[in-house]
Amino acid sequence: MTITPLMPVYPRCGVRPVRGDHCHLIGEDGTRYLDFASGIAVNLLGHSNAHLIGTIQQQAANLMHVSNLYGSPQGEAIAQRLVDLTFADTVFFTNSGAEAVECAIKTARAYHSAGGNPERYELITFNNAFHGRTMATISASDQEKMHKGFLPLLPGFKYAPFDDLAAAEALIGPNTAGFLVEPIQGEGGIRDASPEFMTGLRALADKHGLLLILDEVQCGVARTGSFYAYEQYGVTPDILATAKGIGGGFPLGACLATENAARGMVFGTHGSTYGGNPLAMAAAGAVLDVVANEAFLANVRATGARLRARLEQFIGNYPDLFELVRGRGLMLGIKLRIEPRAFVAHLRDNHQLLTVAAGDMTMRVLPPLVIDDTHIDEFLDRLSAGAASFAEQGSVP
Repeated sequence: MTITPLMPVYPRCGVRPVRGDHCHLIGEDGTRYLDFASGIAVNLLGHSNAHLIGTIQQQAANLMHVSNLYGSPQGEAIAQRLVDLTFADTVFFTNSGAEAVECAIKTARAYHSAGGNPERYELITFNNAFHGRTMATISASDQEKMHKGFLPLLPGFKYAPFDDLAAAEALIGPNTAGFLVEPIQGEGGIRDASPEFMTGLRALADKHGLLLILDEVQCGVARTGSFYAYEQYGVTPDILATAKGIGGGFPLGACLATENAARGMVFGTHGSTYGGNPLAMAAAGAVLDVVANEAFLANVRATGARLRARLEQFIGNYPDLFELVRGRGLMLGIKLRIEPRAFVAHLRDNHQLLTVAAGDMTMRVLPPLVIDDTHIDEFLDRLSAGAASFAEQGSVP
């Protein structure tokens, strides 16, 4: 037998973490890495937050899982906190971002079906989006690399260029249910939508009786300096998918919706064995305790601004390697002039700095939201050394 016990769907690198220490990871060989990847925007409180760990430990000793056949005081409490913090009136808890987007898709279709228009099932999505790896969520993306081997795709999705309002409007037809969009594309290269695009989508949805669905799986939960990114655009969605940082490292996602948008989600229409389990709710509560306040959000904005300013000043030293910096808060991207994976690997393997490659020639910088200036200094030191050694080995054109 040649296949590995772990199904070989990931091109795993040589970093093998066994312990976390605040904003660092420690490998099984003792190597210490500065973690500016955060499990791809998941570990927003770092790796050893005492409040998160203690809350999970206490809940694990009390109750970890019960069926959703029973009442959920834990789920009700966290749902109410999210309702109070956002546009939403109701919440469905999932285990992942892909599941949250799946729920959002079903909610949109159920909305129109309940209104007597079951033919309105198509969502307009956008080029280079990433919504997950399930059949529905890969179908919602135009990326052929995710489609290969899984055809035929599910019907019900049309693709428009990202940030092109006219192109999105042109796709509206009798079967359109709404728009599904990331306000800031993560996997697509930290590309943030323009204010005109976001407000335009809201206006088109209102004009045509459609739903605006936001995928804030990566950009949500304080990552950009507001609790959710939609707040910075001055728009209100009908449905929002969230995950990643909301559990601080514990698997958790959620689909948030207005009462109107959720009108079709009645008894028996959706479910999840593990969704909203007491342990996940405890983790979410601990995260909200820390991040859901203006002081924390203001610090994310200020720290992100300092990091971005340092990066913009730095990249001018290597004009053949770096092009620009973009993003919001502590969701930043450095666009390179070469394919980024080689440079990301170089930083990881030679300078113990963890970042994440993305589309559009971009390296993602996604540190824990609790970094301070010492971590920024360390990051720039490692990045500078990495850029210099990368150039010295002839890897820069």
